[in-house]
Parts: sequence; C-alpha cells; structure tokens
Amino acid sequence: MKSLKQHWDRVPEGSAVLFMVQMFATLGFAVLQSTLVLYATHRLGFSSEQAALMMGLFGAFNYGLHLFGGYLGGRFLSNRNLFVGGMLLQVLGCGAIAGGTLAGLYWGMALFLTGSGLNVTCLNMMLTQRFAPEDDRREGAFLWNYAGMNVGFFVGFTVAGHFQLDERYGSLFWFATVGNAMAILLALVFWRTLADRDTPLSQRRGTDFWGRFAVGVAVLTGLVPLLAWLLQHPGDTAIGMKALCGAVGVALLVLTLRHPVPAEKRRMQAYLVLTLGSLVFWSLYQMAPSGLQLYAVGNVWLNVWGVTVAPQWVQNINTVVIVIGGPWLAAVFARWRTKGWPVDIPMQFSASLVLMGLGFLALPLGIQLADPASGRADFFWLFLSYVLQSIGELLISPVGYAMIGRIAPRQYQGIMMGSWMLVTGLASLFAGDFSGVVAQPVDGSALATNPAYATLFTQLAVGSLATGALMFTLRPWLRRLIDSA
Repeated sequence: MKSLKQHWDRVPEGSAVLFMVQMFATLGFAVLQSTLVLYATHRLGFSSEQAALMMGLFGAFNYGLHLFGGYLGGRFLSNRNLFVGGMLLQVLGCGAIAGGTLAGLYWGMALFLTGSGLNVTCLNMMLTQRFAPEDDRREGAFLWNYAGMNVGFFVGFTVAGHFQLDERYGSLFWFATVGNAMAILLALVFWRTLADRDTPLSQRRGTDFWGRFAVGVAVLTGLVPLLAWLLQHPGDTAIGMKALCGAVGVALLVLTLRHPVPAEKRRMQAYLVLTLGSLVFWSLYQMAPSGLQLYAVGNVWLNVWGVTVAPQWVQNINTVVIVIGGPWLAAVFARWRTKGWPVDIPMQFSASLVLMGLGFLALPLGIQLADPASGRADFFWLFLSYVLQSIGELLISPVGYAMIGRIAPRQYQGIMMGSWMLVTGLASLFAGDFSGVVAQPVDGSALATNPAYATLFTQLAVGSLATGALMFTLRPWLRRLIDSA
C-alpha cells in the first residue's frame, strides 16, 4: 500500500484527471464516427455515395482543425478554456443530431466538429505542460492517456452497436451527449488542477488578455456556421479541401528545394516520400467507418457463434489489437534491435502498407468463398482484414509522429507536423471517394454488389502492396537521406 502511494505521489498533478477526461471525451467521437453512415443511410435516406462523402468531410474537418486548435488554445483561449468550450459544442452537436432531422444533422456535425477538431490538441498540450523537458515520465503518461482514449472508443463502439441493433439512434446520440457532458463536469471539478502552465496567453494581463480571449471566442463561434454551410455543399467543399492540401504539398516541395542546409534538405526529401506512402495507407484505413461498414452490413454474416454482431462492434477489433499489440510490438522491436537486426522507419512504413494490402486482399477472398445462395461472406474474413490493418497502424502511426522530431528542421517542425496531420484529413476524403464507388441496391442483395466490392477491394489491395514494395525498394536511399549528417 505504501509503495502504491509513493508511485501515485510521483504522478504530476492533473495527469490522472486527464486520463479520466480523455476517456469520457472520446465517447461522443466514437459514437458519431461509427454510426453516422448507418444513420444517414438507414434513417435520413442518404445514398451510399452521399454518406461516404459526408464521412470523408467528417474526418477531413476533424483532423484538419487539430493544428489550429493548438494555436488557438495557447495564444487566444487557454487550453483549458478551449477544451471545455469545445466539449460544450460537442454536447450541443450530439443533441442537435439526436433530433432526427436533416438540418439537425448538418448543424450538429458543424457544432461537434468545431469542438472535436479544436480540443483534441488541448488535451495533449495540458498533459505535456505537466512535465519538464527532461522528465522521462512523459512517455508513460502519454501511453496511459492513449489507453484512456482507447477505453473511450471501446465503450463508445460497444454502446453504439447495442443501440444500432434496434436502430434507436435518438437514444444513442443522447448517450453521446451525456458522455461529453461528463468530460465537462470532470474538467470543472478539477478546474484549478488543469490550469495552463507557461503558455503565451498565460503571460498576458488586463485588456491584452481579454482582447485575445474575445478573438478566440469569436473564432470558435464563427467556425460553426461556416462548417454548417460547407457541409451542405459537400462536393464543392471536398474539391476545395483537396486543392488546399495540394497547395500545401507544393509549398512543402518548394520549401524543401530551397532549404540551404544539405543534410536537413535530404531529410526533408525523405519526409515527402514517406508522406506519400502514409497517404496511401490512411486512405484505405479511413474506409472503416464508411465503405467497410456498409460492406459489413450488406455483405457479411454478422453472426459469431450464434451472437449477432452489431457493425460498430467490428471496429473494436482495432481497439483490442492496438491495446494488446502496442506493448508487444515495442518489446519485439527492442529485442530485434539488441540483436543487431535493422528496424528502421522505411521498413516499418513498407510493412504497414503490405499489411494493409493483405488486409484488403482478405475481403475479395471472403467474397469468393461466400455463401452462394445469399452472397454473404463469413465474418472471419472481415475479422482478419481488421487485424492486419490494425497491426499496420501500429507500424506507421506512432512511428510517423515520432519521425517528425527526428528529421524535421527545428524551424519547420510545426509546419511539418501540421502537414502530417493534414494528410490524415486528405486521406479521409479519398476514403470517402473509394467508399462511394459501390452503390447499394434497393433490395439490399449481397449478390448484386459482391462483384463491384471484389473489384474495388482487389484494386485497393494491389495499390497498397505496390506502394509497400516500392517503399521497400527505396529503403536504402531513404535510410541514407534520414541518416544524413
């Protein structure tokens, strides 16, 4: 008991609170991410193409606003204030969607995405501020926080699936509202504990402080009607966001070509190549809440040992693999490195793309072996696909974020980290395009869509495998670029 108390005393103030806050803050996002496509198609009459495009924008806005949230929280609103304000918008957003109308969907998504897009960075910033730069406990704290996030996802997916079986969408969205409200309640109870530490805003006083605060509130509230309008013009919005991402890519290329330090320039070249590889990976990965979910509902026997599997529960395969596989894979890589076996960034990226390709290749194989009468594939093939994709995620996601600190020049780290996050948003748009390729038949027959799904999944698998093979071929060159002195 004494050793437990000593261990607890070593945890910086606020870290344990942030673990609980993270868990409740994730519930609403888990519910919406896993349910919006089904809600839009089953209740609001969206076509599969319309629903997939909507989910593409959902991911694009969510990830695209993350970088802006860090800037807004540190300089105009405190991270603590922005987090609570963002969660309040999420509460209002889930409540609006629970109303069951098309207008409620658009305004609810705008409210929710403004909140979730801006406040995710705030949680990470609040946790970071509780550790000195040389404090080796930071990594453990973030691992615990990541665990809290995955607990939230697991609960959110599980509850969403429970309500999905009876299509009780109103009750489900009210559950998400309560979960978001609990995060606000925890933040308010521990308000002083979660205070910002050493940010640009915390050093301001008087009219300067309140002037910045007013600007922050104006931006926060002004984003909501802007996003609502953009969501109601999804085609043009998607094109505009792709053009914006293309412009950022060109700007990064120019920045790289003009960079004066040769060694840093070579590392920036490696970053650009690896970014393209990650775009391929995340474009397929982001199909989970849209195209793959529609495929699971219409073309897979969602029944395991006599138990009906709700489509949202399928996404918990990813959660479990991440929680179990993360520490295991870290231990395996550490053991390999002690034996002198090379485990480097290009190899991990290559392996992740190959695993993603194999995961998608499992799906047409399942279609080939499907029940000839109904056309529905066995659940095993969907399970296998998600497991392979999840292991691939472990190889590319944490490595990608850690890579920025290693290869990005100090003055460009913020830009390159923001661009890396923007790639996930762009990938979400491409995932929406892929997911909308297969039109759902009126009679819901799996036999009618199986050929189109088999072709799509095979093409995506071949693309991912080819990109992984190319990345592996370029591995010696990429290693030389990364290791430039």
